[in-house]
Amino acid sequence: MFVSARSDYALRAMLAVAATGGGGGGDRVGELVKAASLAEVQDIPLSFLQGILLDLRRAGLLHSHRGADGGYALTRPADEITVGDVLRAVGGSLTTVRGLPAERAGYHGVAAGLTDVWLAVHGAIATVVDSTTLADLLTHAPTTR
Repeated sequence: MFVSARSDYALRAMLAVAATGGGGGGDRVGELVKAASLAEVQDIPLSFLQGILLDLRRAGLLHSHRGADGGYALTRPADEITVGDVLRAVGGSLTTVRGLPAERAGYHGVAAGLTDVWLAVHGAIATVVDSTTLADLLTHAPTTR
């Protein structure tokens, strides 16, 4: 698995939103976090972050509200959003082989067993990222900066 800057930034932004209470789902939105604030606090280029936030919104992980009092909030509680949700929202498949999802990597002859290896790697990664929530990560975060 390769963790791109885009994936890393997306997770950091989601954690920052979750840490400010910007979530809860349903009608309870919580505190809105501005993109510029996320960019500054997490040291992410704002123009890059805006594209990431758009992907996270399209994936249904963030709400956005316009205006002077606008910003971003989680669509669900932090304990219902996994690392896997975020990674898939911004990067697609968790594991790729030559740019293709692991399940589409085809081999023949002596290399035929590689498909099973890549699928096992994909499964192991999915197990970890799909069982780790934003709330889990926040409980392990230091309380001071």
